[in-house]
Amino acid sequence: MKLRLTEGVKNILSRLESGGFSAFVAGGAVRDMLMGRTPHDYDIATNALPSEVKELFPKTIDTGIKHGTVTVVENHIGYEITTFRRESAYSDGRHPDSVEFVNSAREDCARRDFTINSMMYSPTRGFVDCFGGRKDINARVIRCVGDSETRFREDALRMLRAVRFGAALSFELDGELKKAVKKCAPLVKNVSSERILGEINRIILSDNPDYIRALHELGLLIYIIPELDRCFGEPQHNKYHIYDVGEHTMQTIKNTQPDLAVRWAALMHDVGKPCCSSVDSNGTIHFYGHHRESRSITEDVLHRLRMDSDTIKDVSILVENHDVRIEPLFPAVKRMMSKTGRELFEKLLRLQTADNMAKNPVHLPEKLQKLDAVYNIYREIIAEKQPYLISHLVVNGRDLIKLGYKTGREIGDTLKALLNEVIIKPELNDREYLLERAREMKRKKR
Repeated sequence: MKLRLTEGVKNILSRLESGGFSAFVAGGAVRDMLMGRTPHDYDIATNALPSEVKELFPKTIDTGIKHGTVTVVENHIGYEITTFRRESAYSDGRHPDSVEFVNSAREDCARRDFTINSMMYSPTRGFVDCFGGRKDINARVIRCVGDSETRFREDALRMLRAVRFGAALSFELDGELKKAVKKCAPLVKNVSSERILGEINRIILSDNPDYIRALHELGLLIYIIPELDRCFGEPQHNKYHIYDVGEHTMQTIKNTQPDLAVRWAALMHDVGKPCCSSVDSNGTIHFYGHHRESRSITEDVLHRLRMDSDTIKDVSILVENHDVRIEPLFPAVKRMMSKTGRELFEKLLRLQTADNMAKNPVHLPEKLQKLDAVYNIYREIIAEKQPYLISHLVVNGRDLIKLGYKTGREIGDTLKALLNEVIIKPELNDREYLLERAREMKRKKR
């Protein structure tokens, strides 16, 4: 079996081999090509030392020279070329204490994380598959190279990577791998927030975002987002729900499109429920105020994970408003749009749709009909360019200052009051009318 390589990759392999070295495409690129996918990038492994690689290619960058990696620039594309190596213990749980360059492709494969990532390929030498990577691709299983516990103690992030590859490829996790994760799970506390966030983002943006459930089942989630882990097993005994909070969350995120803000909102929208649970005299469970508690927890979690501030803001708004029943009336729709803005309003509707799809299906037709009506009104508002933001008003703060208003809250409150009138009657967005209304409001405050 031959794999199709780009001209740039073939040129690099040929030049290394012409120099007397062995060279292979390595890792994820081989996996992707075997699965019929186009690789995002190509890593190349060779027995050439970094200094020898630099002699062979006119344009190189020392991207990881200490660990044997040189980036070769070919036709304006960078390719990482790494010398075959053997690694010692990882005392920091991430980087090897020392790296020894070797002449064996097999030894280099042995240091890698999972069998599906441990293969190499060369058009002239064929495959190097010492650990059953092709077999595991066919079996659709994620399995560690060598001893699972050893791999995870070298770098605890590999436990999250295992779940991420399972989610991205729709593969199962090997039984021995799962046992090792459960044993080593506390080690994830030593991994930086940024690296953890990167893996969680990849999981929730995959075709199987509900693989987050595996983080709970393997004992990882309690060390990463304990507030979410607590939701699994939290009962929801009322007529609207058929799942506990955790499973409802998984069903919700499954029904969303791969948008980072929407999927994080789906993941966190009910995270405040365990804190707000109450039972009435009929045994029905209620979660009064859980949307506010969920927003507060969401902000704490995303700051802890070092999420960027813009995404935190968007996710928090979605979470706080996920349970708001938007009436299919023009003023009601525009009031919510004034809170969210146009783009986030569409995302809110998608979140609410997914949330309802994860509840008791008896109520779903009615809920979807109402959301469709809201969406149709929203489209009409956009098509007709009806005003719904303060910035849409034909007057602004400078106009109010000329009328004697003081800068600050007085201006803000007045503009909100004017917007409220315009939301109800768009034809009132008339400069002469709004200025006169502002004068009236000013007189009444005296």
